[in-house]
Amino acid sequence: MAVLVSALAFLMTLAGGLAAMRVRDKRHLVLGLAGGLMLGVVAFDLIPESLELSRDRPLGVPAPMIGFAAGFLLLHVVEQAVAIHRAHEGEYAPHVHAHGHGHPDGGAGGAGLLAAFALVGHSLVDGLSIGLGFQSGTQTGAFVALAVITHDFADGFNTFTAASLGGRDRRPALALLVADAFAPVAGAALTLLGTVPEGVLGPYLGLFAGVLLYLSAAEILPEAHSGHPRVMTLCATGLGLAVVVFSVGLAG
Repeated sequence: MAVLVSALAFLMTLAGGLAAMRVRDKRHLVLGLAGGLMLGVVAFDLIPESLELSRDRPLGVPAPMIGFAAGFLLLHVVEQAVAIHRAHEGEYAPHVHAHGHGHPDGGAGGAGLLAAFALVGHSLVDGLSIGLGFQSGTQTGAFVALAVITHDFADGFNTFTAASLGGRDRRPALALLVADAFAPVAGAALTLLGTVPEGVLGPYLGLFAGVLLYLSAAEILPEAHSGHPRVMTLCATGLGLAVVVFSVGLAG
């Protein structure tokens, strides 16, 4: 089931890359919806499920919440280390730093490729999360898959965009886009090799929730609002939250 569902992530990633090549005018609504779906999955499914799976309280704090904070901080550190934001920030709206210097085009190509490789690695972890989510239960697996699939559009868009910076040859960008699309399938397949104990699965789901929250709050939603009408984007985000709330209610 996990590998089959991850095939949808494959298709969504390719769709994001195709959008990067051809269409941009409605992307903000798609990203606004994706941000709302991701926030809903974190708040209404992943965190409650992780707390049910793990009762450990190191230092008096629930282990999944330690994982949640660690996941948020981990992605922030990784982003700063590989300069993902720096690689593609100019693609969405005019952006000027306080020191008044732009990013030279010569360095953008190398930074963009590095960012694209990092996004491929991130997509592999997404696939692992889908598989581990299904190990904790069909409902959690489905919601994890929903979160991954919705933000894979942005992953595909950003992978192609970042890899295209500083050069006219699209072949490396296309190759990295295909690698990014296959990565969730490979990650989900790896989880078929064994079962993770609930004591580990709970903190991991908390960690993944922190990663999703960071992606939504620091990457997806800022990009959605960059240079676009905010009211419709906010409505799309609210719709995403509502979809998850009603889905969890019906499943419960």
